[in-house]
Amino acid sequence: MKKLILIMLPLLFCIAATRAQQITGNVKDDQGKALSGATVTLKKVKDSTLVKLAATNATGQYSFTGINAGSYFVAVSFTGYAPKTSAAIDVNGAGDVTVPEVALIKTTGNLKEVAVIARKPMVEVKADKTILNVEGTINSVGQDALDLLRKSPGVMVDKDDNLTVSGKNGVQVFVDGRPTPFTGKDLSDYLKTIQSSSIEAIEIITNPSAKYEAAGNAGIINIRLKKNKSYGTNGTVNAGYNIGITPKYNGGFSLNNRNKYVNVFGNYNYNDNPNENNINLHREVADTLFDGKTKVNVGNKSHNFKAGMDYFINKRSTIGVMANGSFSNQEINNYARTLISYIPTQEVDRILIANNTSTNKKNNINGNLNYRYADSSGHELNIDADYGAYRNKSDQYQPNDYYKPLDETKPTYSRIYFMNAPTDIDLYSIKVDYEQGFKKGKLGLGGKISFVESNNDFRRYDVDAGDRQTRYYDSSRSNNFVYKENINAGYINYNRQFKGFMIQAGVRVENTHATGRSQGFTWDASQGKYVPYDSSFTRDYTNLFPSAAITLNKKPMSQYSLTFSRRIDRPNYQNLNPFEFKIDEYTYQKGNTGLRPQYTNSVGITHTYKYRLNTTLNYSHVKDIFSQLVDVTEKSKAFITQKNLATQDIVSLNISYPFQYKWYSIFGNLNTYYSKYKADNGPDRKIDLDVFAFNFFAQQTFRLGKGWTGEMSGFYTSPTIWQGTIKSSYLWSVDGGFQKTVLKGAGNIKASVSDIFHTLKWKGTTDYAGQHSVASGNFESRQFKLNFTYRFGNSQVKAARQRKTGAEEENKRANDSGGGGIGGGSSK
Repeated sequence: MKKLILIMLPLLFCIAATRAQQITGNVKDDQGKALSGATVTLKKVKDSTLVKLAATNATGQYSFTGINAGSYFVAVSFTGYAPKTSAAIDVNGAGDVTVPEVALIKTTGNLKEVAVIARKPMVEVKADKTILNVEGTINSVGQDALDLLRKSPGVMVDKDDNLTVSGKNGVQVFVDGRPTPFTGKDLSDYLKTIQSSSIEAIEIITNPSAKYEAAGNAGIINIRLKKNKSYGTNGTVNAGYNIGITPKYNGGFSLNNRNKYVNVFGNYNYNDNPNENNINLHREVADTLFDGKTKVNVGNKSHNFKAGMDYFINKRSTIGVMANGSFSNQEINNYARTLISYIPTQEVDRILIANNTSTNKKNNINGNLNYRYADSSGHELNIDADYGAYRNKSDQYQPNDYYKPLDETKPTYSRIYFMNAPTDIDLYSIKVDYEQGFKKGKLGLGGKISFVESNNDFRRYDVDAGDRQTRYYDSSRSNNFVYKENINAGYINYNRQFKGFMIQAGVRVENTHATGRSQGFTWDASQGKYVPYDSSFTRDYTNLFPSAAITLNKKPMSQYSLTFSRRIDRPNYQNLNPFEFKIDEYTYQKGNTGLRPQYTNSVGITHTYKYRLNTTLNYSHVKDIFSQLVDVTEKSKAFITQKNLATQDIVSLNISYPFQYKWYSIFGNLNTYYSKYKADNGPDRKIDLDVFAFNFFAQQTFRLGKGWTGEMSGFYTSPTIWQGTIKSSYLWSVDGGFQKTVLKGAGNIKASVSDIFHTLKWKGTTDYAGQHSVASGNFESRQFKLNFTYRFGNSQVKAARQRKTGAEEENKRANDSGGGGIGGGSSK
């Protein structure tokens, strides 16, 4: 707690010091409508020097804080309108100043291009989302997307790299508005291939409208990659080196070329990221104690690419094509030693050594064809057609050698397995979105059709202990699982600004048809042989998902927003597969064909004070929440599976505040929540857990002059509950670094250290199904990181269109590996 107080002191000091004077105003067009996104510049009357920049919000309002006494004026500009300046504004320290309303008039000719350069704040908090601006910050050096999410406000990453926001699971992750193709461990592995040098910002969208997929209990996390800005050609190259226990390398480049009719863009990144993890597992079940220690060495080499072209048919219509993909090779070596004891005598009975090797090859390619129409009267049409192909080849060699206590020269007996598990997933979708002005507001309509087929062929072999090259196919432990899903969706959404308040309301309807078929062999004692079986299921359901928000903005300095939404999370494809995947001799993983979707109803209220201090109170009720359970079978063997708990109720309070004074700035975010899990799955399988938890995040920037910048960030997470059953201990970490611009601003050198005090060590305990387990571990969290970036060509090349494609929820759920197991086993 003392450490938490020390971390929070700068934030409390900043809040107490925020009595600086403010300048506020609003901007409208010649029809009296609010202009959102207009650029407002505060300048000195004496010499017109720039003091501050701002942009108007959805209601056309802007503000400047911390203004010293003097005489100023504001200059306002917006594309398609003639720029305008205000009369002189005198700031004398007597109170806040309100600038008379500025009305811009549309131009009939062409405006000359005006370039305005400004630094974005580290974190921006808006009504529906929080934005972590990564580009240009030091702590982005040598990190990957998962590292950045770990310290994003309100986001938590558990021991198995599962993501939660404000204590809620079911997060959808997008890259450039496009859903990632993975969940669970596959998602974390993919995020580790995205280098921070290619990330512009991370958006945490907590209240998506009906336009978005209904999936996502906790909302959407969108990772925006860097873009370029006007006609011409430009690009960047970057290279990085990290060292913790093992050295790591990364590098890449991006290119963009645009003329009046065509924009061609592309990028490529390579990452060689070996890691070492340590996992300890203490498990007591019946009269047996398992005390295991595992070292996990993960080698991961990946290639990521993105390429596309936009053709501008005319001023209204654009057609585009885009392809992206990733290719990765992963090798995992587990060195596990488990002491197995008889509890009554507390004597070690035998020692299990399981030095396992796994190889994974993942190839993923996605294609998108899109069309966009937009005119000056507010009509906009977007059409996306998508195809995704995901191929995962996985092999695991697992020897389990048992030794006598004090004699590890020769095993007394061995049980050895080899598993081959290729997975093929194909996704098809078409999506249409249309918007136009309606009744002084904006009306949105759209729909989507998607098809998914997942084919999993799991083959297990018993290996001859005497001749370890000889394998025998085990038909009773092998199976083929084929899952097909079709989702048809439609939505309507409307928003409008009234005098003093703004409304947004919509409803989405989704029809789901899914079939699963698991084929294999099982032992029939009556016939004395293995017989084929077919575990098939079919599900059809249709749901309505309303969402609504009202914002009271009559007083710009004190605004309130009230939101409501209903959302769904469907089971991941692999979690429905009933096959058994061995982790070691006493632990295996299996799917659950009875897994149902989970539904969430949320209501929240947000208060924004002077555009800076944001406070959000939210309540959510989750029905049939997913939970990862460690159950018991065959007296002492554990199996990991997903089940639906009865309910989860969670109340959260989030407070954030940014502060800036001359060369120093800080952003602080405090997220607190109370969560209760309740379920009754039979004898020894009741769950009744609750927790009050919080996490705190702060990031500070020091502008030191002559191109030097320093940064320090840190977070603290109190004890909480993972996956509904695991009680975790606290976590905290501090990062710091410096950067220097070189080569006349075209180059940048950054150096930093992550987890300076080496405190990112996790621990969790669980009591379920008559067993008590304690798991703990750590990874290469403390690293020295060095990165160099160089920009060349025209620095004002316009961005490739940021395209949100149609393959949404089904991409998120593809290729799931189950999200880890006891002790995790995933690389950090």
